[in-house]
Amino acid sequence: MSGPVVDRQAALEAEGLPTRNELAAWAGAVLARHDVAPDAELTVRLVDTPESRALNRDYRGKDRPTNVLSFPFECPPGVTLALLGDLVVCHPVVAQEAAEQDKSLHDHYAHMVVHGTLHLLGYDHIEDDEAETMEALEREILAGLGIADPYRTAPDSEDERRDA
Repeated sequence: MSGPVVDRQAALEAEGLPTRNELAAWAGAVLARHDVAPDAELTVRLVDTPESRALNRDYRGKDRPTNVLSFPFECPPGVTLALLGDLVVCHPVVAQEAAEQDKSLHDHYAHMVVHGTLHLLGYDHIEDDEAETMEALEREILAGLGIADPYRTAPDSEDERRDA
């Protein structure tokens, strides 16, 4: 199989968790559009609410769980590795958001992995112009995967995006 090497870590048991192949396909769709080694490596850890909350609190100062956290790998000077970093996806938050936004869990997971992988590549959404660029890429990549615009039904997503 060509594409990114994904280390899938499931720290919980739940219905609807994505497979390693799904995670690799979603991340691979992002990497295919960028100058990144096609066999780049990343870890996707699927977690429960307490772990997400602790990580979000410890690394971002926000004492609540969140849908996806991205931890880009910073390679030491003089070392070359195709390691992108880690994504931590909170299954209960993603499942709740999918239900609230009337999206399939599969499609919302794809969006979270695409979104997180873009963060690993340096994209952000703090400023409006950055948000527009990142959202446009998300829409294009997800459309290529046969997934509808994730922002179409969420008129308040701008406020939520700024907080994520």
